[in-house]
Amino acid sequence: MSKKILLIFLIFSLPIFLFFSCSPKAHDVEAALASLSTEELALDVKTLASDEFEGRFPASPGEEKTIAFLKEEFEKAGLEPGNGDSYYQEVPLVEITSIPVGDLTITGGSEPLAFAFEDDFVGLTLRVQEKVTVSDSDMIFVGYGIVAPEYDWNDYDGIDAKGKTVVMLVNDPGFATQDPDLFNGRAMTYYGRWTYKYEEAARQGAACAVIIHETEPAAYGWGVVQNGWTGPNFSLITEDGNASRCAVESWITLDAAKFIFDAARKDFDELKKSAEKPGFKPVSLGLKAGLTMENRTREAVSRNVIGLLPGSERADEYIIYTAHWDHFGKKSELEGDQIFNGALDNATGTAALIELAEAFKQLGSPPKRSILFLAVTAEEQGLLGSDYYATHPIYPLTKTAAVINMDSLNIYGRMKDIRIVGYGQSELDDYVKAFAAEAGRIVLPNPTPEKGSFFRSDHFPFAKQGVPALNAGSGVQHVERGEKWGLEQIENYIREKYHKPSDEYDPNWDLSGALDDLHMYFTLGYRLSMEDTFPNWKEGSEFKLKRDTDMQNR
Repeated sequence: MSKKILLIFLIFSLPIFLFFSCSPKAHDVEAALASLSTEELALDVKTLASDEFEGRFPASPGEEKTIAFLKEEFEKAGLEPGNGDSYYQEVPLVEITSIPVGDLTITGGSEPLAFAFEDDFVGLTLRVQEKVTVSDSDMIFVGYGIVAPEYDWNDYDGIDAKGKTVVMLVNDPGFATQDPDLFNGRAMTYYGRWTYKYEEAARQGAACAVIIHETEPAAYGWGVVQNGWTGPNFSLITEDGNASRCAVESWITLDAAKFIFDAARKDFDELKKSAEKPGFKPVSLGLKAGLTMENRTREAVSRNVIGLLPGSERADEYIIYTAHWDHFGKKSELEGDQIFNGALDNATGTAALIELAEAFKQLGSPPKRSILFLAVTAEEQGLLGSDYYATHPIYPLTKTAAVINMDSLNIYGRMKDIRIVGYGQSELDDYVKAFAAEAGRIVLPNPTPEKGSFFRSDHFPFAKQGVPALNAGSGVQHVERGEKWGLEQIENYIREKYHKPSDEYDPNWDLSGALDDLHMYFTLGYRLSMEDTFPNWKEGSEFKLKRDTDMQNR
């Protein structure tokens, strides 16, 4: 062990050891930890993931059952309402169901092409209007659709995209080349996320944004895209009715893309290769796209559920635990099972909120800082509930010391490793390392950074607002079966159950690893709640400047 590592270990481990071993409150902490159980966790997961809750879709009967259950459990745990005299924070949404009028048509080649909705392409509009039409829109291949000055990268260089259809690749050049010096190497940057690509296309004035789906760089199959871009979709209500968005945001299959490039007499593989290199210039395909979509719209109100445990000394400072309660509801057009129960994703994390709330109430006296238990809505619709709280906070973000997010707990048994999504970003990593040293575990980066997980869960909206936010949990090094087996379980889940009706509660799950992680979440939150320090982002993090500026100006 190097001197530096030894010093870090002593700095962070010794206070925890003294805190839990010598403090007169040690027995309270032990009792709180002992109150956490796999049986109670499983019971709450089973309830939340039951067919009775109808897939927990926002602004549906399933939501009403879900939030009533959470409110009741928070009350039973002794939490106070987290929003004045209410346990709810209203999140104003607009629900849009986009229905294509006919196929996606491509003209300008030797013969017209038509692509069928769902089989070949999916798409929607977030504009709050009855109909949108993209007509005779020039098609341009814009590589990865990225404008990143810090990387001296501009895939829109030299073109005017206004009114045009931009076609782009998923992920970013770093993943494609595996070059550690290009973007962030294999680890996805925000520029690789579909959310960014649609945002940038809108900034460029494009009428239609088309992402070419490929399973490995997207990190999920076409079925996941079909489920996410068909049926009702939500957006936060904006003053302009989302008029600043592209008229159509869509995906096409790889096979459909190759047909289009062939019609344009372009070599798809060759252009894809050129898009991976600095200095890429967008390429006109010489084709025109056409698509009309009709909308059914309704304004709706969903709710974040918030329980508060007031602090004993610094009650105006906060630690926030987050988990999203929503999933995809039910789809009557499916044959067989129509309910997306979302057991692992994220009944497990929501149940963890309940278990932790109950554990904190086992303490003989409250922690010094207040603890907020925040079950957010519409994560599956684009992190909308957490984004709304982060931009409309009930409690000042400059008084929020840290956010601990829980999304999809471990159902495969005990793991040696703890994986941090976004490892190296914030000082919260050091708290995890200190816990791991005491627990005999190791801390490693996320094993699949190419999946862009840092940008896909509810800690991210808080990070964008500068609040140090942690997304950590069990890794893949199973204590008995090893790392290869652990990775296989995650890959099998993504392939067979992720965002599908088959994500259901299974009484054969091994929740012993989830219990280990509950101990970690409790320990981290408790220690942070007893301190007077505010963790920060580390040097080099893109979120540090925002935090430093806000803390200086508070």
